[in-house]
Amino acid sequence: MIINTVLVAVSLMSALLVGTPTQAATEILDQVVAIVDDDVIMASELRERVVAVTENLSARGIALPAEDELIRETLDRLILESIQLQIGNRVGVRISDAQLNEALVRIAGQNRLTLDQLRQALEQRGQSYGAMREQVRKEMIIQRVQAGNVNQRIQITEQEVGNFMATEQGQVLTQPEYRILHALLAISPEATSSQRSAAEAQVNKALKQIRGGTSFEQAIRGSTNPYSFTGGDLGWRNAADMPSLFSDIAPLMKPGQTSEPIPSDSGLHLIYMAEVRGAHQMVTQTKARHILIKDSEIMTDEQARELVTKLRARALAGEDFANLAREYSEDIGSAQEGGELGWTNPGQMVPAFEAAMKNTPVNAISEPVQTQFGWHIVKVEGRRDEDMSDEATRAKAMDYVHNRKYQEELDAWLQQVRDEAFVDIK
Repeated sequence: MIINTVLVAVSLMSALLVGTPTQAATEILDQVVAIVDDDVIMASELRERVVAVTENLSARGIALPAEDELIRETLDRLILESIQLQIGNRVGVRISDAQLNEALVRIAGQNRLTLDQLRQALEQRGQSYGAMREQVRKEMIIQRVQAGNVNQRIQITEQEVGNFMATEQGQVLTQPEYRILHALLAISPEATSSQRSAAEAQVNKALKQIRGGTSFEQAIRGSTNPYSFTGGDLGWRNAADMPSLFSDIAPLMKPGQTSEPIPSDSGLHLIYMAEVRGAHQMVTQTKARHILIKDSEIMTDEQARELVTKLRARALAGEDFANLAREYSEDIGSAQEGGELGWTNPGQMVPAFEAAMKNTPVNAISEPVQTQFGWHIVKVEGRRDEDMSDEATRAKAMDYVHNRKYQEELDAWLQQVRDEAFVDIK
């Protein structure tokens, strides 16, 4: 239910003015503005959020809505947050301090600050770092609640993905993308022949340094006499989005390559191909089997390690690894197949298991390795380089379709939980 009455707006505005007593003997410190299921929203909480929203909109140069509209919309957001936090609490969603710290480090990094610098910046603005931590924790809980409830509502067919890839938008989205570093040595149209020659010599000197092992950025920064380069990171772009001057050159370059000097009316350009994604993606796949032994009420962690060590010795002595896996492995997904995992891609397995698999030669058996699932031994049976370009392109299209549906389903789910909740506006 969206709050949309003038009466409610007036009531809320009165609540926000708490602290200005109408009688000298009476001063209300706080009051409830809404009851949401088992939670309440206080006037002080609403007041603080309105101030934060106002500051955010002003900083972004966005015109503020009317005061009553701003209060209504802010309260409705607080109501939705309360509903979702209560859902998260009921199902046991928890954000550890380590996870919260990682998120805060990312937020600080996005603002080109360390975590300590972020804390100091907040304190200088009169804001509480502790309050920010708790707000970020709440937002992370809400994101998990939304993902858990919304993703299960989304169904995507192969036909939908194919149809999207056939559209103009889909073809643009699934084009390869290039991250390019660019440098321009500006040359005035009125430059003399000797000045142009000096500029060309300077560009060629920088190019020689780059191809000799000096980093692109270092070579460009070090070239200041008689001219200085300008430019920087162009970010991720597909061929249609990059400057036309480079659109025919960049797709032919490999990561780590620097172009020949590119002339234009502005001067001489160099471009460096930092990264490519979505083009030919070759990955090294590994074919392996494994045996998993778990600790339990009747087997300690040390006993599990000892058993998997004995099984490795038996396999090395000539016993069939697949038969040992069928008899002993506790991985219900692969035991009956002799521990067969098939061909796996990098990143598909948990880090410790993948590291053991990567460091084991073909036809060899790894040392025992422990993961959160238990103790493993891994037999590597083959490796191959596989072109995953089509799969990567299709996965990119799948992500786009999913994200589009996600927002639609999220809006529907939020409306549903809002309608089902008990909300009493005071």
